Formats: sequence, structure tokens, C-alpha cells
Amino acid sequence: MPDVMKTLLLNPPSFENFDGGASSRWPATREIESYWYPVWLTYPAGMIPGSRLLDASPHKVNWQQTVQICKEYEFLILFTSTVGFESDVKLIRKIKEANPSLKIAFVGPHGHIKPDETLNASEDIDFVTRGEFDHSVVEYAHGKPLDGIAGVSYRKDGKIVHNAERPQLHTEELDALPFATDIYKRDLQIERYNVPFLLHPYVSFYTTRGCPALCTFCMWPQTISGHAWRTRSTENVAREVKQALGYFPQMKEIFFDDDTFNIRKDRVLDLSAKFKPLKFQWSSTARVHSDYETVKAMADGGARLFIVGFESGEPQILKNIKKGATVEMGRAFMKNCRKVGIKVHGDFIIGLPGETKESIQKTIDFAKELDCETIQVSLAHAMPGTELHDTMAQQGFLKVEALADSGGHQLPHIEYPHLSKAEMMAGVNRFYDEYYFRPKVVWRIVKEALWDSHERKRLYHEATEFLALRAERLKWVRKGGDFDKPIVSVPGTPSASGND
Repeated sequence: MPDVMKTLLLNPPSFENFDGGASSRWPATREIESYWYPVWLTYPAGMIPGSRLLDASPHKVNWQQTVQICKEYEFLILFTSTVGFESDVKLIRKIKEANPSLKIAFVGPHGHIKPDETLNASEDIDFVTRGEFDHSVVEYAHGKPLDGIAGVSYRKDGKIVHNAERPQLHTEELDALPFATDIYKRDLQIERYNVPFLLHPYVSFYTTRGCPALCTFCMWPQTISGHAWRTRSTENVAREVKQALGYFPQMKEIFFDDDTFNIRKDRVLDLSAKFKPLKFQWSSTARVHSDYETVKAMADGGARLFIVGFESGEPQILKNIKKGATVEMGRAFMKNCRKVGIKVHGDFIIGLPGETKESIQKTIDFAKELDCETIQVSLAHAMPGTELHDTMAQQGFLKVEALADSGGHQLPHIEYPHLSKAEMMAGVNRFYDEYYFRPKVVWRIVKEALWDSHERKRLYHEATEFLALRAERLKWVRKGGDFDKPIVSVPGTPSASGND
């Protein structure tokens, strides 16, 4: 084995038609997996000499091209997910046919949650990682045998072996990791990443890992990143910001994609003070607990927009999901943001435990009262590994086989005796219609694009996609929840619905 294996880190093109043409990766990915940027793969990419990060879909690399690229490598690190797992297994079969000696590791939440089932799904997978995989895959690429690597699972003598857990990285170790922006500069084109509510082009990276909040539906803190909140030093973050500003003069803003960026006031104030002289715009995730002083400091430091999970306007639902926030806190936070001029993108979820027809309307009314600049409305998804998944399975409300159709459109997979899946899907459409088809909102969106041709083109593209998806949802509702397209299962998870 050479000193360092020639390594490809891959965010794969998913939901491919392996018998013909290829579909794009998840037309509705943003509803399922948020606005994922390949940050997790950048750290090992920066520690393995000669490696390459391939983020296939945004760079328009289809599965056939991916297979050809993989012929040049000895070790493949593939970031998989529950919704894309079956397609990824098909993809690596094609890859192994073209390069039989290639070693393959699956990383990401799915393998962490289900290492045995992941390995049993394909003999082509040499090992899976559990927890943070930065150093696990680097050690393997440098020639360390699997039995000496913490945090991996693999086959040995016909049995699956689970090595000891790998300790989580804390400030000193996080500061020692290479900057994600080094790999963006080397391997990616930032113009290919487009999120409607972020300025284009943008760059995204993390300043922390983990989240102490206990939201029952949130996947990352309950899988890879954990509930222990671990920070990079503010000096280290400021250095990467300066580097990004130098690397990408075309960049319009930086997005801090932490699970929760503003969880601790003193750190936010310190970062905001360090950001202020750099005179750049930035956005971040945020919880509604920050007071006016904190929000004002963030605005002074360049904050332009927060992504805030309000989730529901029904207080009992917020208690049911252990949100750790109230409707009143949401109102106060939104008021403070408006005072200092920070925009808010509000996230809401339909179908959480305790949902009724009345609570859906209550949440719609709450959203209109808040009047965020933009919103995202999702159906509740109980991802494997989350408390919500376990609770819904135990109570007989889980329809795991209806996670999505093969085109990537999100489908309800939780249903209640008093609230059908068609009613929940109709609620999503009604939510968007009541919110966005208000004259003041239409004008607010359009006026920002009047004097910017780039924004006009982007707005047209987003509006076209929105209307197409809206039509798909309406068609689905009219059919009462019947599926035209094959549905995508959650591998290895039996149906637990009491309504089967």
C-alpha cells in the first residue's frame, strides 16, 4: 500500500436512472436535507495529499462521469444519506465494476445510525464511519489498518466488527483542522450553489459543532454532531473569514451553517466585534432566545439574515417536540430583528406530534403575523436516529416507506387517524398560498429584483420551480395521496404504521 492512497471524496449524484439517463440530485432536496453544502468532506480532503472533493450534482457531473472519474482513484469516501442510500449503493456497484480494486467508505448519518444494515446492503462497502469521520478516513488513507481505527465498522471473518467510539473534537482539535474554504477554492465553483434567501454567490462553513437543544426531529445533533456544543475559537473563525474574503472577491455573503450559531451570547458578541472591521455581509442559523443587545451587535457586525426554526404557532406542539422556545419568544425575536434591520427566513413544519387541522391554520396565521421576508414549509420527517422517529414508530404513526418519490418530491410519512397525509400536503400548499400571495409580500419580493438583472433571473427561476412543485402537490392531494412514481424507502427499517 502506498504512503497515501489516491482519494476521492464524493457527494454523489443521486436518484439516477441507471438504465438510461440521469435525473438531478433531489429536486426537492431542500425540503428533506436542508441546504446542505459539502463542508463535512472538506476537512479530510484538506488532510489527504492529492485528494479531490467532487460535489457531483451542482457541478453537473452525472453517474456515468462519476464512474469514469473513480477509475483514477484507490479510495472513495462517499457521503450518503437515508434518502439517497439505495441510489448510492447502485452507484458504487457501477464504480466497482469499472475499478474492482477501489476501497470504499460510506460516511454520514445513515451509516452512523445503521452500520450493520449499511454494510449488509452491499459487499462493495469496505467500511462505514460512526460519528465525526474527519480523522477516521484520513488514517485509512495513510495506511492504518481498520482494526486500529476508532469509530469505524467493517467486516472481518464473515462478521461485522464495531471499533471503539472516536472522541469528539473540541476547540483545539477543531482549530487544527484545515479551512473548508481552502478546498472550496481548490475543487468547487461557488457560483454553482444557489439558495433563494441567500445572496448569490455565497460561501458556507461551520464555526461550531453540535447543539445542546433537544428538538426531537433534528437529525444532526442526534447523530454525527451530538448535543455537546463544541466551538472553534473566535480568532480561528475570523481568520477563515478573512481568507474567504480574499479567495472569493465575487462572494456576496458568508453563511454560518452551524446547528445553532447564536447559542451563547458572549461568543456571539466576540465574533460580531471581530467581524465588524471586516465589513462583510453574513447570514446564520439562529434560535429565538437572543436579546436585543445581541441582535443589535450582530447587525453591527454585518449580519444580514437569520434562518430561524419557528416550527409551529401551536404552543403545545412546541412542547411536544422539546423545542425549548415559545411562541412569545418568537414574536419578541422577530420584533428585535426588524428593529435592527436583520431579515429572517422562517422555517415551519406541518405534521409534528399534536398537529390538527386547527393547529395548521394557527401556524399559518402565526407566520403571517411574524411576516418573515421568506419562509420554508416542510412536512414532518422522522429521520432514523431521531427521537421523533422512535416515538412515531412506537405510537404506530410512522409510514417510513413513503419518505419521498423517485423524483425527490417530499411525501408525508407520518400520518394520524385524525389527519390524513393528503390533508397535511394540502396544508403545505395552503400555507404557501396564504403567505406569499399577499400583495405586500409580492411587492416586497419583486421590488428587490427591479434594479438587479441577476436577481430577476434568479427570482424567475425560483418562481418557476415553486409553481411546478405546487402543481405536483395539488395533483397529489387531488388523488388522495396516491403515488404515480415509485416511492423511496428507508432501507432496513420495517413499516411501523398502525394503519398499514
